[in-house]
Formats: sequence, structure tokens, C-alpha cells
Amino acid sequence: MKQKIETIAKNAKAASRKMATVSTREKNAVLARMGEMLVERSAYLMYENKKDLEKGREKGLSTAMIDRLRIDDKGIQKMVEGINVVIGLPDPVGEIINMKRLPNGLQIGRIRTPLGVIGIIYESRPNVTVDAASLCLKSGNAVILRGGSEAIHSNIALAKALKEAVDACEFPEHAVQLIDITDRQAVYEMLKMDAYIDLIIPRGGHELIRNVVENSTIPVIKHDKGLCHVYVDKDADLAMAEKVAFNAKVQRPSVCNAMETLLVHRGVAGEFLPGMVKRFQEAGVEIRGCKAAKAICPDIKDAKEEDWDTEYLDLILSVKVVEDVEAAIEHITRYGSMLSESVITNNYNTSWKFIREVDAASVYVNASTRFTDGGEYGMGAEMGISTQKLHCRGPMGLEELTSAKYIGFGDGHIRT
Repeated sequence: MKQKIETIAKNAKAASRKMATVSTREKNAVLARMGEMLVERSAYLMYENKKDLEKGREKGLSTAMIDRLRIDDKGIQKMVEGINVVIGLPDPVGEIINMKRLPNGLQIGRIRTPLGVIGIIYESRPNVTVDAASLCLKSGNAVILRGGSEAIHSNIALAKALKEAVDACEFPEHAVQLIDITDRQAVYEMLKMDAYIDLIIPRGGHELIRNVVENSTIPVIKHDKGLCHVYVDKDADLAMAEKVAFNAKVQRPSVCNAMETLLVHRGVAGEFLPGMVKRFQEAGVEIRGCKAAKAICPDIKDAKEEDWDTEYLDLILSVKVVEDVEAAIEHITRYGSMLSESVITNNYNTSWKFIREVDAASVYVNASTRFTDGGEYGMGAEMGISTQKLHCRGPMGLEELTSAKYIGFGDGHIRT
């Protein structure tokens, strides 16, 4: 196993050196062919995906996990649309940044360069195979994909289609590779390949993220759990608040940017919560509320301390009545995951207080937390949503998959 993974890593390193010199035209050509291959192989992809879905149901995977695992015509079309957006985006590689002339006449600036070899370790979502490959190739990187065992048939089928596109366009060999070993030891072996792999990006549950961070000798960009909040302020448009909160929870509850806790200012809780709770319940949402929320809506369940710290990824919502915006920010600071937070208010000062003081990758005013997504941000796709502050934060697109090196232009300059 170790030898096989080391070979994959060595081949990726060799490919990355060639990738750094590939033109934008060549990158876009292979991406276009990848999209065509997905359409041509759609029946095969869905056939292989059914194997994973059947096995997942046998294992008792949750509805949320099955939802993440599924590939259908709509999903394939969405993958292709993501690739097409990436094709249309500017190539970041080679961009000159902040070129300036020093007093001695020497010109100094920076140029964007690929990171090199990027390893992606992910669970459930086979679309990550396509998203990661398209973004890595456009940004000039080689990519090593290691999906979860629950999606092995889907990932092998997708990787095969992508590899055929790479080969058809005479692209650098081994620019896209998949580790098809489902044994968890394969991940640990991969995490020790710091001689060849430049960055690891894990996408999945809290346990996966923790294991990767604890065992990797390679730099890791991670996103932890997605525990997102919507705070309804005393100066909110309550009709707007109901619309936004409902979307943040119900539109797709199984994803990391879905709302898990609704915070409501005590001054509007009595007016806002009865209708809001009823709408949630009619949509099948289980509500767990604090004492003040239960006093207003007696038929909801009692919220326990662990509810404030739980990423449900399901139609379950915790509700808390808070004293003011300071209390809302304090709650978010204590329990939030620094991913996606929103305030509903028409008060200018409150909105900017929330923006300044809430520490998260994306902070919204009068908008759903569900917008924290590479596709929604115009990136076409994303490698994940970083909740770190180095070297990038938020949805990771093309620029986030590059570094920059300093370059200098002189005319016989010497240092005295």
C-alpha cells in the first residue's frame, strides 16, 4: 500500500512541474473535454452510483448522507456547469501583483504560481471529484483524490472519465489521480508524503478533519463543522426574517452552511416565533427551544446545552431568545464554527456591529447563510470552505489554490 501511494505521489510531483507551464488555452481545452466526458458517460456514472446508494442504504446511512452521495442527471449537469464556469474564469497563474520600482531602480513584484500537488481527502460527495479536478487543473496544480469508501464506485467512474479527457488532450500524465484503496491506512500513508504533496484539503465530518490534522506532516487547510446562525434583530423586517430563516434551514439541511441555531431578539420574539415555528413544523423541522422560546411556543422540545453546539445536518433546529445583539454575538462567538453567520436587521449600526464583531469566513446582513458556496460566489466550484485564517478563508477557488513568489528586474543591480 505504501509503495503504491508513494508512486502516485511521485508521479503527481512530476506532473506538477509540467502543469506549471501549461497554457490557459490547453487547460480550458482539457476542462471542456472533461465536461463532455461526463455527459457521454452519464448512464455509466449513474449505474456505478447506484451501487454506492444501495450499499449506503444497507449500512443505514442517514438521509442527509444518501443525499450527498447521489448522482443523477441534474447532478451531472451541475458538475458540467461548474466546469464551464471555471473555464470562463481568468487563469490566476502568471498574474503580476504589485510590481513597483524601488528608489535604486530595481523593479520588485510578485507573480502567482501553482501550489504544486494538492491532496483532497473527502467523504460522501462524489461531485468533489469533479470540482477538485477542475479547479486544480485550471490553477496549474496536480491533484490526488482520495474519496470515502461509501462512494468508491462513483469516484472510480468519475476519475476514469476525467482521466480519459486528460489523455485525449495530451495533458501532463498523472495530473489527476485517484487513490482507490478504501482502507483507512491509505489516508495515513498519504498524509506522510510531504516530500511530494504540498497541501492537504480534507472535506467531511468532524472526525475526518480531526484525524487529518492530527496525523498530517503536510500543511492542511481545513473547514471544521458548519454550525451557522441567523440572528433576528429587534429592528428586523419580520417577513424578510421569516423568508431568510426558512431558506437557511430548509432549502438543503444536509450541508455545512445550513442554519442550525436561530437567535431572536426578545423584543420581537413574541411576534415572530409563533408563525416562524409553525412554518418550520409544517416543513417537518423539529424545534428545540430555550425556556423563553418554549414560553412563547409550548409545543416545541426543550433545548439542552449540547444543542447549541450541535451540527444537525438534518431537519432539526435549536431556537434561542437573546437579550440584544451583544448577546447574539456572544452566543455565536462561543458556539459558532466561523463559517457562515447572518443578521436580519434594518438598523445600519447593528448591521455593521455584527459584521465587525462576528468572526466568521462569511458574514451576511439580510441574507441566508446558504450563500457561502464557491458556486454562488462565482467560482464555478470550490475545494472547500476554509474556516482558517491562513493562507485563505472562506470558499476556496482558483486564486486560493495559488501562491506567489517575488520576482525582480534589474540592470546589473548590486547591493552595497
